[in-house]
Amino acid sequence: MKTIYHAADSRGDANHGWLKSRHTFSFANYHNPERVGFGALRVINDDFVIGGQGFGKHSHRNMEIISIPLSGKLAHGDSIGNEGVIETGEIQVMSAGTGITHSEMNGDDAEAVRFLQIWVIPNKMDVAPRYQQVHMGDIMRPNEFSQVLSPKADDAGVCIHQDAWFSMGGFDEGVSQTYQLNNPNNGVYVFVLSGEVVINDKVLSTRDGLCIWDIQSFMMDTTVASRVLVMEVPLFM
Repeated sequence: MKTIYHAADSRGDANHGWLKSRHTFSFANYHNPERVGFGALRVINDDFVIGGQGFGKHSHRNMEIISIPLSGKLAHGDSIGNEGVIETGEIQVMSAGTGITHSEMNGDDAEAVRFLQIWVIPNKMDVAPRYQQVHMGDIMRPNEFSQVLSPKADDAGVCIHQDAWFSMGGFDEGVSQTYQLNNPNNGVYVFVLSGEVVINDKVLSTRDGLCIWDIQSFMMDTTVASRVLVMEVPLFM
């Protein structure tokens, strides 16, 4: 097993007043030559947006963009006719493909929204833009890594144009669980949403990240109740 540890406080930091964001990988004004992504995983932004504010209309091309609200709600609108709200407990994906314009606003005038926005480089360029949104409550199982994203349209969760799998889990204190890679040539990025876990004798606390590769599976132990996101992606494009 090979690993690279990313402490929560080592991430890029942006404070625009209405928006506070932490960047795991180089993004916008944060540039770190040692943090330009992990294989097909290009962006993990941990965003906090105050009530009534958000990102106005802007464009993307040829990127798989995943949004996961962690608290509050996120209002979405785009140029292919989708309008709605992404609630906490849901996952949304937008395949930008040939080009799409969208906005992401706080869906509440008072309560802040905290959400992850994750970018994955696709394995197909210039596809027709698409949108998908799924409630994860129907597929999450306690104390297990539950798949919420895959390359297959008929599989659990949302699908993207890449041989990638995301899994989330809520784990009680003292649980040991094994993650089995779907493709042993892939790498895994473990992101601790809350709590504290141990992988390969490395302690990971809230918002810490760990790159893992050169394995077929790994075991995770929880020292307190924890929520974890696992992102399995191709390492070589």
